[in-house]
Amino acid sequence: METNPRGIPKAPFVEDVDEYMKKAGRNAEEVLKTFSESISKYRFMESNMLQRKKALEAKIPEIKKSLDMVQYLSSRKDSTDPINVQYELNDTLFAKAKITPSTTVNLWLGANVMLEYTLSEAEELLQSKLNTATNSKSNAEEDMEFLRDQITTMEVNTARIYNWDVKMRRISKASKAVSAS
Repeated sequence: METNPRGIPKAPFVEDVDEYMKKAGRNAEEVLKTFSESISKYRFMESNMLQRKKALEAKIPEIKKSLDMVQYLSSRKDSTDPINVQYELNDTLFAKAKITPSTTVNLWLGANVMLEYTLSEAEELLQSKLNTATNSKSNAEEDMEFLRDQITTMEVNTARIYNWDVKMRRISKASKAVSAS
């Protein structure tokens, strides 16, 4: 089975419905149920990708902000003049401080963990995190587009199988009416 680069399976396109139904060896209701389940799975994956993308869109500016600050501190590390800063204590609470340039910085890593890094290590770490988050966002967008295509393909398949079933029922009814006469 074909997949995209991250392992999401590609939906098969039903080219010849008669041939597909012969190979399937099942009635139209069972095939339609299978297609409906596939559509649900694709929509679930799409929903997860959307949440992931939104989380990354919130995370990337924070990483950029931290990286910009580390780069600024790096540019001022040889200075002896204190730096006036305003920093965020909470979502809506800021404080002012005077800091002396240093060669180290403390970074929150998450889960209430903070570590001290040299400015160059911090810059390298933040740049790595920024690159990873940007790539992940790009992959999520690509996967969402792929999933939309798969959902559309499965919806077209569903319509084709449904129409085929209606046609077969009409033929069956017509043949029974002719044989009854």
